[in-house]
Amino acid sequence: MLDDFLVRAALAGIGIALAAAPLGCFVVWRRMAYFGDATAHAAVLGVAMSLALSISVFAGAMLVALIMAVTVNTLHGRGHAMDTLLGVLAHSALAFGLVAVSFIDGVRVDLMAYLFGDILAVSKTDLAIIWGAALTVLALLGWRWSALLLTTLNPELARASGVNSKREELILTLALALVVAVAIKLVGALLIGAMLLIPAAAARPFARTPEAMAFIAAAVGSVAVLGGLSTSFALDTPSGPTIVCLAAVLFAASTPVARLLLGHR
Repeated sequence: MLDDFLVRAALAGIGIALAAAPLGCFVVWRRMAYFGDATAHAAVLGVAMSLALSISVFAGAMLVALIMAVTVNTLHGRGHAMDTLLGVLAHSALAFGLVAVSFIDGVRVDLMAYLFGDILAVSKTDLAIIWGAALTVLALLGWRWSALLLTTLNPELARASGVNSKREELILTLALALVVAVAIKLVGALLIGAMLLIPAAAARPFARTPEAMAFIAAAVGSVAVLGGLSTSFALDTPSGPTIVCLAAVLFAASTPVARLLLGHR
């Protein structure tokens, strides 16, 4: 079954959707929409470093994404507004990454694949890495869910309850960095932020609890992946952008559909 490239692409996309859904909910709740972009753009610098040092692209992207996550977590609250900080780091990291790639001699770099993704080229090894990372993120979130939710919704109560807010923020940013590092090959640096944000935003009108929002976001992301792949195959369009386009359509339809359903109730 895994010899079929479309099956591998679908399984890889679903793995990313399942991991990105709960993280995307925290991105929406914390108003950190720029974080996925900042980390994904930094991963381009990791790609350049990997090619220059002849190491695994995943390892390089992961390392730089983690450095970005720790940098954001360290600088936040030290006189820098989160949206400003993330915007500066996102654009700076992408620029440095693109400049670094231009200095690599003797290596043919397909920037389109890293900027917009190439989900159809996912190998069995990539699939194992993606699902390993997805399961790790889901296990981590399941373990820290209550503390993460408390620090997100009521930081004062979290501190009064003895929850270390900085530690929980670091856990969240590291999980986001891991998802970005494994997703860059699927949807690319320019689109991973959309996969984090759009399914969670589309799930919000239907959800009555944080847990429900995470599950609905996972379903929306999975539908976007499967529908996007089918549409891409039928219309011969780029797979990554097509997946994001379908997710955007689902988001546009979410509010009127939710009002219709809830109105009947």
